[in-house]
Amino acid sequence: MSAFVSRRRFTRAFYRQSSLVVAQRLLGCYLHREVNGVELVGKIVETEAYGPNDEACHAFRGRTQRNAVMFGDGGYSYVYFTYGMHHCFNVTTSEEGTGEAVLIRAVEPVVGLEMMRQLRPKASREVDIANGPGKLCQAFGLSRGDNGLDLIESQELFITIGEALSADAIGVSTRIGISVAVDHPWRYYVKGSNYVSRGKPSGG
Repeated sequence: MSAFVSRRRFTRAFYRQSSLVVAQRLLGCYLHREVNGVELVGKIVETEAYGPNDEACHAFRGRTQRNAVMFGDGGYSYVYFTYGMHHCFNVTTSEEGTGEAVLIRAVEPVVGLEMMRQLRPKASREVDIANGPGKLCQAFGLSRGDNGLDLIESQELFITIGEALSADAIGVSTRIGISVAVDHPWRYYVKGSNYVSRGKPSGG
């Protein structure tokens, strides 16, 4: 493991904050995943927040079997299948009873690149391996079977603390790929990163 990759995890209290706060703080942190005994690590470079009174949030119309984990405590994985095509990985936030989450949209591969390439054979360039939520889940082997994992306790899927970015280093825009609540500036990304997704912000 490279020395610069932290092994410290956030506390539950961190994840119990608003999705808007957590989405920004997760930038520069590290997503860890074990696939067939191989550790994969990616630096988080793009996130989106989904919270209360947000029509684009899966929890907006209340609890269902699909989104139940969102109404639990903060700090759990919420993985869903969308458009019959790909999975998306989210981190639950806020306290129990409040449906909020942060979508992890893109990471920069750090450790386990060879395995990621095997899982994402269509990616001809390193920058395209995990520069989008569906691509990320493919590269890290994430599926609905990983829904509801405790990111604080799990040894197969977790996030470790990275260096906090300054406000000047964080880009902000409207979210991508949604048709409602398109004006909220709740997408955050690391400015200058080549690993950010290429999707066009809503209304942008």
